[in-house]
Amino acid sequence: MVQKAKILLVDDRPENLLALEAILSALDQTLVRASSGEEALKALLTDDFAVILLDVQMPGMDGFETAAHIKRRERTRDIPIIFLTAINHGPHHTFRGYAAGAVDYISKPFDPWVLRAKVSVFVELYMKNCQLREQATLLRLQLESGRAAADEAREPAGLLAELSARLAAVEEQAEALSKQLDESADAAAIATAAHLERKLTGLRRALDALEPGTGNAAS
Repeated sequence: MVQKAKILLVDDRPENLLALEAILSALDQTLVRASSGEEALKALLTDDFAVILLDVQMPGMDGFETAAHIKRRERTRDIPIIFLTAINHGPHHTFRGYAAGAVDYISKPFDPWVLRAKVSVFVELYMKNCQLREQATLLRLQLESGRAAADEAREPAGLLAELSARLAAVEEQAEALSKQLDESADAAAIATAAHLERKLTGLRRALDALEPGTGNAAS
């Protein structure tokens, strides 16, 4: 199930927030209200948003100051901001909005269809980015799992090789010992060496049976 995107609506007037919700409800996404810049910044501490609709004229922290705080935070700096304003002070005012990090600047009263279309674009981009991140995470996990499986496959082979080398060293020492004992008349020592050789032969057969591709022959 695809998770819905969150859209942050920031305006100090409840009737404006209600109007925005009515316009954007058709997008079927999660709409989050904030009645001040401070409240918006608090919401941004815990939730991820696809886009922010930010009123410029607000008491206390206005839209420009709120946007500046948003863009200074590493977590939120890339969230697109659409400024909404009821007044138009000309190009300088618009330029200030873009300088504050806005991706768009819409004057009230705005066309509901235009606003909904603009917001839907950013929602779609957000959803695509989420899908890409999920695919990248899944791919990384698959690669890590593949490497772990390969390591597990190599680990027994490496252990067998090490055991084989150690056994070979013991076999060489046993063979040298047997040659020395052949020249002596100590029957007990000769019998002990013969017993050791039989043990080593059994270990070698067992180790060879563990080698990959070796069938389990009946004894």
